[in-house]
Amino acid sequence: MSKRDFYEILGVAKDVDKKELKKAYRKVAMKHHPDRNEGNKESEEKFKEASEAYEVLSDEQKRDAYDRYGHAGVDGSQGGGHGGGAGGFGDIFGDVFGDIFGGGGGGGRRGGPQRGSDLRYTMTLSLEEAVKGCEKKITIPTLVPCEPCDGTGAKPGTSAKTCSTCGGQGQVRMQQGFFAVQQTCPTCRGQGTVIEDPCNSCNGRGVKEETKTLNVKVPAGVDTGDRIRLSGEGEAGAMGGPAGDLYVQMSVKDHAIFERDGHNLYCDVPISIVDAALGGELEVPTLDGRVKLKIPSETQSGRMFRLKGKGVTPIRSSSPGDLMCRVQVETPVKLTEHQKKLLKEFQASLKGEKHSPQKNTWFAGVKKFFEEL
Repeated sequence: MSKRDFYEILGVAKDVDKKELKKAYRKVAMKHHPDRNEGNKESEEKFKEASEAYEVLSDEQKRDAYDRYGHAGVDGSQGGGHGGGAGGFGDIFGDVFGDIFGGGGGGGRRGGPQRGSDLRYTMTLSLEEAVKGCEKKITIPTLVPCEPCDGTGAKPGTSAKTCSTCGGQGQVRMQQGFFAVQQTCPTCRGQGTVIEDPCNSCNGRGVKEETKTLNVKVPAGVDTGDRIRLSGEGEAGAMGGPAGDLYVQMSVKDHAIFERDGHNLYCDVPISIVDAALGGELEVPTLDGRVKLKIPSETQSGRMFRLKGKGVTPIRSSSPGDLMCRVQVETPVKLTEHQKKLLKEFQASLKGEKHSPQKNTWFAGVKKFFEEL
């Protein structure tokens, strides 16, 4: 019997992120958990099936192999073993059900220094700043190590002591129905140590809330969605652990003239009916200044002109894009009676001549349409 698709088992799309994947697995696993379906072999198999699917899809390398080669890419005989065995199930059980059973099922101490959380900051840029690069100051609220206790949480001159409840392991064993699992120690909360005399400055947390200002160098060519990683500028770690990272995500504002699409820029250029008919020369803006654009005679509205190399040089390329100018023929407004008379005389002079190629083509198409009905 062939295995079912892992994504189908969890009821998720192939582009699902880790957060939604975990949420979907938890929903399926809770429904078919052996403790809730005692003696139900079908539910037990579905529980194991869901656990196997999550164990593979929650691991980036295994998921990549599965996406490329299917079940063969993560088969146990090829070094990608998974499923309900001791190698992987205990880890995912603790990861997903930790908040229900009070801790993971993987054993081992969870205490000690812990890495701080990563932070994300959205930086708003003008198109000019994104294209040419800039340096901007940002102010962010964050957690920093407490100076008096040097991040330990203990009052200066004292130190944390080994937890007597768990013996420094951070976990205590617990029987939960069908499973014997490890529970986070309720005394030390998984740290393995307890602080009997906490620091007065941070109340034993080891970190304090502060606002800090950073200078961020934005490279030329960034676009909306690009991120800059500032290593160690995230939240401070607990118990003297390393700080997390700060990810600065770019958001480029709409521009009054240009519209960006990758490495190309687009803009609409209004021209008069006289310039469209007889041709002319216009000044058009670029991010580097003004340039001349020659308009040939008999130009139709909507025609696109390319100004090579006047677009954007992407951050991961050395070749600039182009500026695409789309001409829009303007209809004159607020005409005087004399001007209206001249236009009528001009229109009369066009009768019998083929001066409107689009109009003639359109009417020819309409005629053919009705003939074929």
